[in-house]
Amino acid sequence: MSQIIETEETLIIETPERVPLAFALASIGNRFLAVAIDHFIQYFSIFIVAWALISLSGFDANSAESTASELFQEMPKWTLAILIVVIFLIFAGYFILFEWFWNGQTPGKRLLKLRVIREDGRPITFWEALARNLLRIFDAVPGFIIPVYSVGLITIFASRRDQRIGDIFAGTVVVRERLDEAPTFAETFSNPVSDAAFRRVQKQTNFQANIDSLTEGEIEVAESFLRRRWDLTDRQRLWMAWRVALPIMYKIKPSYDLQNFTYEGFLEELVHRFHLRHRL
Repeated sequence: MSQIIETEETLIIETPERVPLAFALASIGNRFLAVAIDHFIQYFSIFIVAWALISLSGFDANSAESTASELFQEMPKWTLAILIVVIFLIFAGYFILFEWFWNGQTPGKRLLKLRVIREDGRPITFWEALARNLLRIFDAVPGFIIPVYSVGLITIFASRRDQRIGDIFAGTVVVRERLDEAPTFAETFSNPVSDAAFRRVQKQTNFQANIDSLTEGEIEVAESFLRRRWDLTDRQRLWMAWRVALPIMYKIKPSYDLQNFTYEGFLEELVHRFHLRHRL
C-alpha cells in the first residue's frame, strides 16, 4: 500500500470489511483523451444521422449554398425537427446512458481503462450518472459546441480527489482500473479444482434483491472465485471479491446492512440463494 501511495495519486477507501482498498485516480491526460474519443463518437453519430435524414427526405444538399444556415433554411421542416431532437438526445443522453448501462464507463473510458465509481467505492446508479453529466455543461465552459473544459480542468486541479464540478455534486470519482492488482479471471480460474463454492467462511450477509435476472454465467463467475479464493493472498482475495461482486450488485441493486456487509459474504449468500431457488 505504501508503494502505491508514494508513486501515484491514489484514493483509499475503507471497505465494509474495514480493509483499505486503493484505487488509482485517473490522470487528467487519460480523462481528456477518453472524453475526446467520446465527443468524436457523438459528432460522428450526429453526422451520420444528419446525412441519413437529408437523404431520406429527398432534399438535394448540393442545390443549396454551402453555408450551414442556408442549408438549414432549405431543409424540410420535419427533417430539421427530427435532427434537432436527435442532436439533443445524443448530447444529453450519451454519457448518462453509457455510464448507467456500462457500470461507470463510456466507450472512451473503456478504451482507456477508466471507470466512474461512487466515493465509497460502490457502482454508480442512474442518478449519479444523471447528476454528473447534467453539470458537464458547466465543466465544458467556455465551449459548448466544442467543449473546452476550462472550468473542469481548474476544478480537477483544485480538488483533492481530482473531481470536476459534476463529480463533486454527484459524489463520484474517476479511477483507473488497476489490472495488476489481482490475477485476471483467466489466470485465476484456469485450473480445475474441487468444488468449494458452497463453503461459508464469512459471516452470513443478508440482503434484499431479486436475483431472477442473474444468468448462470454470472453465477459461475462467483462460484469460480469462491472455489479459487484460497489460492489468493488476502489483498488479492479482497480485490477479486470486489471485482466479481461489483457488476452483480449494479445489476440487482441489493439493499443490505452496511455494518455487517462483506463482498465475499455477499457472493457466498448469492450462490446459495441461486441454487436453492433453482432446486425448488
